[in-house]
Amino acid sequence: MARFLVLYTGAKMPVLGLGTWKSAPGKVGEAVKVAIDVGYRHIDCAYVYQNENEVGEAIQEKLKEKVVKREDLFIVSKLWCTYHDKSLVRGACKKTLSDLKLDYLDLYLIHWPTGFKAGEDNFPLDETGSVIPSDTDFLDTWTAMEELVEEGLVKAIGVSNFNHLQIERILNKPGLKYKPAVNQIECHPYLTQEKLVQYCESKGIVVTAYSPLGSPDRPWAKPEDPSLLDDPRIKAIANKHGKTVAQVLIRFPMQRNLIVIPKSVTPERIAENFQVFDFELSSSDMSTLLSYNRNWRVCALVSCANHKDYPFKAEF
Repeated sequence: MARFLVLYTGAKMPVLGLGTWKSAPGKVGEAVKVAIDVGYRHIDCAYVYQNENEVGEAIQEKLKEKVVKREDLFIVSKLWCTYHDKSLVRGACKKTLSDLKLDYLDLYLIHWPTGFKAGEDNFPLDETGSVIPSDTDFLDTWTAMEELVEEGLVKAIGVSNFNHLQIERILNKPGLKYKPAVNQIECHPYLTQEKLVQYCESKGIVVTAYSPLGSPDRPWAKPEDPSLLDDPRIKAIANKHGKTVAQVLIRFPMQRNLIVIPKSVTPERIAENFQVFDFELSSSDMSTLLSYNRNWRVCALVSCANHKDYPFKAEF
């Protein structure tokens, strides 16, 4: 199993990264330090996670200790929805770079295709509880993202939570300079995304799978929701390999040639999640896991269901 996938830019992206969504300030720094010590070289961040400053401190500490060099790390961040206006993109990227204490990002993604009203509030809501959209077009946002590459602030650009029609719009954009290198999407056995993965691969776009464990710590979880980590069928596959369910759920996307970014702040689990290069799921394990698809989403961004660019009304 290769430890990297090569982006169309030629950059090598480590197939396993540390996710930092919902990693609390006070814990995320320690998580990043443990991860780097264990061998992680890819850290997935975002402005909206509100913890980039602490992530940056942890990275700096490891660079100072000479545990890693900057060029050995692959750092990803994401442009939040309130910064889609072309004039706001560079400032948003600079803020992330300043918090992370870096001169460049390896990859910068548009976090969602949906633009929100600009301002202090990350989720500006109207009186009915719906997000207030901006009148931006993500093609203009993309042009501003391309300028970040030209300026050297980011090495590669991509998207997240875009459906194939939205990616197609970018690929067909007049005067396109750089196509998306990555589409980061929710992906696990209950949401296998086969059509979207196949589409991205056909266009030379690498796919990153987020919430590979089904994001059990999501704030809106309901008791009746399905739980990947408790699925007896997946436990049986894990037992057969002498591995944990989490390790099987991390290995599964890797064998589909996807990048995967499990989140943890628990040192033992951060280490356990990295022990996935020493076993292989059989092709029948893989087909079995793919057959559990039920199009169940952790991240449906329901407050944006009426947004013109809401991504999940299309089939894929």
